[in-house]
This record gives sequence, C-alpha cells and structure tokens, in this order.
Amino acid sequence: MADSKPDRDAAYALKTPEDSIELYREWAKTYDQDFAKANDYRNPQLIAELFAKRCDGDMPILDVGAGTGLVGQALAAHGLAPVDALDISPDMLAVAQSKGCYRDTIHADLTGQVGIADSVYGGVISVGTFTHGHVGPEAIDELLRVARPGALFALGINAGFYEADGFAEKFVSLKDRIDGFEIVETYGYGKQAEAELQQTRSSVALFRKR
Repeated sequence: MADSKPDRDAAYALKTPEDSIELYREWAKTYDQDFAKANDYRNPQLIAELFAKRCDGDMPILDVGAGTGLVGQALAAHGLAPVDALDISPDMLAVAQSKGCYRDTIHADLTGQVGIADSVYGGVISVGTFTHGHVGPEAIDELLRVARPGALFALGINAGFYEADGFAEKFVSLKDRIDGFEIVETYGYGKQAEAELQQTRSSVALFRKR
C-alpha cells in the first residue's frame, strides 16, 4: 500500500479480500471524516430509514459490511436494536464497536461462508458493500441462509452494477425464496460531494425471506 491517503478510487480498485483488509486498516480511523463527512454521504441514513419504515419487530438485525458503524448509528436513531456488525476489516469493526450501537461484531468474509448459524436474524441491511466488485450477487444466498423466514432485507446496490454484475438476474432466480420485492433508488451523496459522486445512485433491494 502506498503512503498516499486512502480514497474512494483506492476502494473501487480493490480486487481481493486481502486488498480490502489492507486498505481499511489504513482508512478506519479517518474514514468518517475523510470520506463520509467530506462527501455528505447519506446512504447509511437513507437506507436505514427505508428499513425502519418497513420494520415490524424484525430483530435482531445484521449490518453487513458495517464498516465504521454509520448504519448502526442510523438504526439506533430509529430506536432499532439489537444490531450486530459484520465486516471483513477488523480495524473498521473496532471503530464501529466503539460507537456503542452494536450488540456484537463479526469478522467475516462475505465472499465465503460466514460463521453464523442458520436462521438467526430477523433483519438484514447492507450499505456500501455491493459495489464496484467488492461483493457479488452470489453472497445474497449466504445472507438468506442466516436470516429467519419472514426476515426483512434492505440491500443497497450500486445502480451502475445492478444489471451488469448480475444482481437483477439473481433476484429473478430468487423469486421462489423471497416476497414483496421492490427496488427504491437513492442518491447517496449531498452537494458537498464532487459532481460525479452526486450523480451516483443506489438500487436498494427491499424484500422479505419467504
């Protein structure tokens, strides 16, 4: 890793789980200021609100790709708990845990099987994980495995990759395993962000496990 400060271009260039661990080791302590605040990053709040509006006692909640805990903070603002954080970066999880909004943290690589039993969670939320090749649509099967029947899902997926990386096709293949599927689009960055980021859309997949 070069000595230059981590940024979104470095994040978008990630190729392997090891790349992710190394990048976020450097970025963990400054991510909230250097990226989220500097770019008025709104998707954690927007997607947590979409989840909260549909939530009907869907507990506990798994925050997938929790990072520094921005989604956990947003869920806490809606009074939703308990929430567990899952991330590939132990350094990001340490920052998330320090915020006091998680019951537990789980260090795991979503590109394989995570160390969680079947049918544990009543809700699953993910923001910023299904983007730029970080994690592909095949990981949705693992999330369904750890969710209870009837569990509420809110998965933010970079809209530029929704069709191209096979997410749309994946959800069609899951039609017998999920109910109430809908897509809501969000613009995840405010006016402080550069123009390119302001135009970035997320396709938020909302559904329940059958």
